[in-house]
Amino acid sequence: MLARSVGEIETALRRGRVTPSVRTKFQAIALVLREERARVRASEGTERHRTEQIKRLDGIAKALAMSAVREPTLLALLDENAVVSDEARALSRTVLRDAGIEPVIEEIVEEPVEELPAAPVKPRVVPQSVISRQLANPFLAPDFSAARPTAAKPTPLAGWELLGPLLRSFERAGGAPACMDLPAPTLRTVAGRELMPHQAQVVASAEQGHRSFLLADEPGLGKTAQALLAAQAANAYPLLVVVPNVVKTNWVREAEIWTPRRPATLIQGNGDSVDGFADIVVVNYEVLDRHAGWLGGFGFRGMVVDEAHFIKNKTSQRSQHVLELADRIRAFTPQPLMMALTGTPLINDIEDFLAIWQFLGWIDGAKPRAQLLDALTATGLTPADPGFYPAARSAVIDQGIVRRRKIDVAADIPARRIADLPVELDGAAGRSIRAAERDLARRLMKRYFDALATRSSGPAVRGVDGIDHDLVRQVARWEQKDAAEAKTGDNVFTMMRKIGQAKATLTADYAAQLARSAGKVVFFAKHVDVMDAAEELFDKQGVRYTSIRGDQTPKVRQRNIDEFVNDPEVAVVVCSLTAAGVGLNLQVASNVVLAELSWTAAEQTQAIDRSHRIGQTEPVTAWRIIAAQTVDARIAELIDSKAGLAAQALDGSDEEVGSSADVQLEALVGLLTDELAGAR
Repeated sequence: MLARSVGEIETALRRGRVTPSVRTKFQAIALVLREERARVRASEGTERHRTEQIKRLDGIAKALAMSAVREPTLLALLDENAVVSDEARALSRTVLRDAGIEPVIEEIVEEPVEELPAAPVKPRVVPQSVISRQLANPFLAPDFSAARPTAAKPTPLAGWELLGPLLRSFERAGGAPACMDLPAPTLRTVAGRELMPHQAQVVASAEQGHRSFLLADEPGLGKTAQALLAAQAANAYPLLVVVPNVVKTNWVREAEIWTPRRPATLIQGNGDSVDGFADIVVVNYEVLDRHAGWLGGFGFRGMVVDEAHFIKNKTSQRSQHVLELADRIRAFTPQPLMMALTGTPLINDIEDFLAIWQFLGWIDGAKPRAQLLDALTATGLTPADPGFYPAARSAVIDQGIVRRRKIDVAADIPARRIADLPVELDGAAGRSIRAAERDLARRLMKRYFDALATRSSGPAVRGVDGIDHDLVRQVARWEQKDAAEAKTGDNVFTMMRKIGQAKATLTADYAAQLARSAGKVVFFAKHVDVMDAAEELFDKQGVRYTSIRGDQTPKVRQRNIDEFVNDPEVAVVVCSLTAAGVGLNLQVASNVVLAELSWTAAEQTQAIDRSHRIGQTEPVTAWRIIAAQTVDARIAELIDSKAGLAAQALDGSDEEVGSSADVQLEALVGLLTDELAGAR
């Protein structure tokens, strides 16, 4: 029986089906092998018979261990300290009974727990602005007695283990849609912007009182706007937003766009610049540990976790902080707004979503909470009934799972659009870039004033702002000419390259997230060192990729293209803007990441059109990663203004208005004009 069971596990692994039931069976067989080996050693009989039996058991155990080597999650189950699930124990007892062996039910004896020295605690901080908020108005202090736990009601499902069956209910769905019923949209425009119908549905649901959402729309469908507007509809302020580092600046920008009357603040480092009176507090996972203390007592009435699959491992520190904060919020507000955002499909590794369900308040560590348990009880079924699984899946979905794909809402969104994602350049690289930009601005200003002082062709023609704009443009032309001829020193070209290098890891990390949640991604960069840095990060994260570069032979180039198009395991193609911007068909992907900006809208459009081609069945989103508060942002605006933002975003026009030289010139003109205006 043991040998046959191990064979079934090996067959499942060869087919790539590592489901919870396979893991349960694996752990149960491992448990029986250990117990049977101990029983044989202690049994009566000849030494030869015991040796033969142990040899057979060791052979089966070796086969089981060799299977585990292929799958790390199984290998962890062989650890002596691994937690044995109730399902695995029950299955092991069944196996023993089927073999004619009555299992021994062990009595649980509580042993005294030896006190261990406490682990060193990381220093936590409380920003001065938060202290000021607490002192300014004592009525702002949260009252955690408002939400009291309710006693659990008796239910026919009380004796059942339910989390395993709930997970299997999604496995058995066979890819069926997972989306709750949503009301008809009521909002059309918000803050002067058009809201897409699928976005408005979630907002309408929050207006009607729904308070927990697993928002799993594909990337590009506006999950950030939906979360912000749902918080506004639910009046879930103050609102805590926990996000990856790469999108934290974008969240503040989106809040300014969609909820302009609700100030947002960003926690950086120790929080010295945080606004303690803001309605929306955005914090990235990396600094959550040092701020968890004061965040837990702030009195939030809502919490959003972006890229929620980051908390799938409940033993990780960031997951524990997120779950602890969620519990604190529920202790303060009886019905807080809780939203988990992720583009990861729900039917892949569904057990990873247990932590997300716990964050949302649908389950605790071991069983469903009252609302989900009531919904399961209302089905009138138990896990022993054949109809339980589809009914249980529907009950979970109705708690607030929302999943839409691009293709499902294609009528709502443009066939091709550009989405800007601003990022902050921190650390030494960011400081170096900002210093170089200041030096360039000062050099331009010196040339301007030197030219004014030596002018011999009459008085300066100044505008109402006191600036001679004709001279500004002339100085910019001089700088542009010098930069084109320069071999060393900082200029607009070297700064753009430095910005690309500083963004490389952030942009590659975002591309990896997209690949995991939405499928294949085309990654464009201008410089080889940016491509190298991106590929290095993909290697570290285990993301399979291929590349298209200018130094490749036609044979290697075509092989790499075919590998990306035909191999489902190759998630990213890293492309050179100059080498891969034309003549390629990469429509297998509907997401494009532009790690570095082009100097012209036409070059940018050509890159996007590698995916946006005849035969593309999904809307294409180009994610343009922009370094905030640098010349990078200015150049993005210039590219848009030259070609016409509406034409790029809506109808895919690649009409060229102006040249790369125009954009370079206008960037320098803007830099000098701002410096002169600031000096007045």
